[in-house]
Amino acid sequence: MLLLPFLDLAFPPSLTRYNTTSVEVLASDGFPLAAFPAPGGVWRLRTSPSAVDPRYLSLLVAAEDRHFWQHPGIDPGALVRAAAQWLHTGHIVSGGSTLSMQVARLLEPHSRGVFGKLHDLVRAAQLERRYAKAEILAMYLTLAPFGGNIEGVRAASLTWFGHGPEHLSAGEAALLAVLPQSPSRRRPDLHAGAARLAVARLERRLAAAGDAPGWLRGAAAPECARHALPRLAGLFAAGLARHAPAGSVVRSTIDADLQRRLEGLLARELAGAEPQVGVAALVVDNRSRAVLASIGGRGAGYPGGALDLTQTRRSPGSALKPFIYGLAFDALLLHPLTLIPDAPGLIAGYAPRNFDATFHGAVTAQTALRQSYNVPAVEVLSRVGPGRFVAALRQAGATLALPGGRASLAVALGGLGISLRDMVALYAALGDDGRAQPLATEPGAPAERKPFIGPLARYYLRQILTGSPPPPGMAYAALTGGREVAFKTGTSYGFRDAWAVGYSDRFTVGIWTGRVEGTPRPGAFGRATAAPLMLDAFALLPSEEPRDAAIPPGAITATRTADLPASLRRLGGLPADAAPGMAMDYPPTGASVDLLPAAGGGFDPVELRVAGGHAPFRWLVNGVPVPGRDAVLAWQPDGPGTVRATVVDATDRAASSVFVLVP
Repeated sequence: MLLLPFLDLAFPPSLTRYNTTSVEVLASDGFPLAAFPAPGGVWRLRTSPSAVDPRYLSLLVAAEDRHFWQHPGIDPGALVRAAAQWLHTGHIVSGGSTLSMQVARLLEPHSRGVFGKLHDLVRAAQLERRYAKAEILAMYLTLAPFGGNIEGVRAASLTWFGHGPEHLSAGEAALLAVLPQSPSRRRPDLHAGAARLAVARLERRLAAAGDAPGWLRGAAAPECARHALPRLAGLFAAGLARHAPAGSVVRSTIDADLQRRLEGLLARELAGAEPQVGVAALVVDNRSRAVLASIGGRGAGYPGGALDLTQTRRSPGSALKPFIYGLAFDALLLHPLTLIPDAPGLIAGYAPRNFDATFHGAVTAQTALRQSYNVPAVEVLSRVGPGRFVAALRQAGATLALPGGRASLAVALGGLGISLRDMVALYAALGDDGRAQPLATEPGAPAERKPFIGPLARYYLRQILTGSPPPPGMAYAALTGGREVAFKTGTSYGFRDAWAVGYSDRFTVGIWTGRVEGTPRPGAFGRATAAPLMLDAFALLPSEEPRDAAIPPGAITATRTADLPASLRRLGGLPADAAPGMAMDYPPTGASVDLLPAAGGGFDPVELRVAGGHAPFRWLVNGVPVPGRDAVLAWQPDGPGTVRATVVDATDRAASSVFVLVP
């Protein structure tokens, strides 16, 4: 007797099976999105008594262990009765096992027999010594077998009834009470007759003992077919579950109702699509950057599998053009009314052509971006610099695939690979404060935001992109419910990828569609195929109040090109970083500048210096005006990262530099 406590400590009951449950992914409100099998392919969902219908719990105790709440894990009366029946009949009539003893066997499965029963007796006593009754009951509710690879009452209720165990009918509660005694022979989808007979026997037995509740009278086992366990946002949930330990319950940012409606919308729209067409969709909250809905692969003839198309890098076509113009706006190289040549010719050795194989002469930047003309976009990128453009996207968090590993002017027309997830993250910055931040898939502390697009560029882009041409034959306002949506489409070479990404004040929606294997879809361009889906998705979202259209400092509100400063009326032959006789003297483009901590906290100022030009000067850092009118500016940084400094002199000439602050 003195040794028993030491033996208990040395040989504790193993809870490995109880702790090895299925990974579950929940929506933001706790609704189950998807579950994934535990090792061995078993569906085992953790369950607690508080999550189960009380009628089932009372029936379980009455049927299996009427003294469960009083005994210490062993019911002597039940054991004596079982032994007497065995001696009288020569075979086991009832086992005399308590729920605690059954839990002991479920935790450590073994063969039946005398030694097995002794094992269960000892382990039951250990369980009672270590855990409360409710905890032991939770172990039973999680581990009990319910037919096939189904374990636990929650998995059983979802599988056989299509709903959770929180609310059960009398017949459902009775069926769950009798299934674990013979889960294979009473499996309701294969042996419905045996299941009904077992429920009827349970009612008669409890009635004879005076333990039958009134609600059980006449209960019958329901007709059952095996239901699939929840699988909403399946590929998104699989991505979260892939790195979660067994038994984890992962709460996501997904809005279950929006996810369900978006899946239904895309399924209806693509019901008649040709084989192997897939679609990926994302809906993001601009303020938190939380993913509210995600569809990684859906289409006729394409079941989805393990390929999440929101994370597959594809050619964006023209979908990145707004960011080329945005960087030029921030650097004061361009205004929406600036005229850009759209004519045949070589641009730094590259000869781009427009989608419609025509040229339009001198067009304004806003017209060129709205109509997605290729030549002006390449012309602007040649001023911004393809290397600088790619660096800005990477600094914003985008992972890019560059052919040959080198940026060229072809990136303006889709000559790189980017995922829908990264694309939506870039556009969400336009819809919010211009700073880049990774999309959030789980609640928690937000990631660090990095400067990306300044307020001037966001203001100009919003005005331009809200005027994007709607899909052919469709009314823009009707599709968005009156909401103001700024959007851009893109079509990759050979019609392999069609894109549409739009943003409002609160939300960003991105759509990619194309053949999963990357083969062409002739005639399937972004404005005709992806844009209608994107605008329909916006119609599913909550209404928004009209935004505050505040004009940022430095914005030029001219309505005619002729009213612009002379340097902005036409995109000329000036290089990106200098005007004739004027250049950023320090820091030069590409420099790494040490960020030095100040004695009183923060950082020491960084000197910005321009050579040439005429005072007074106007300074902008990352697109935001900063005080200072001299050729030398002591600028106060707030941390490390990439910085774009621009200076404009009294004659409206501009010079820029992009450098990196390193701690």
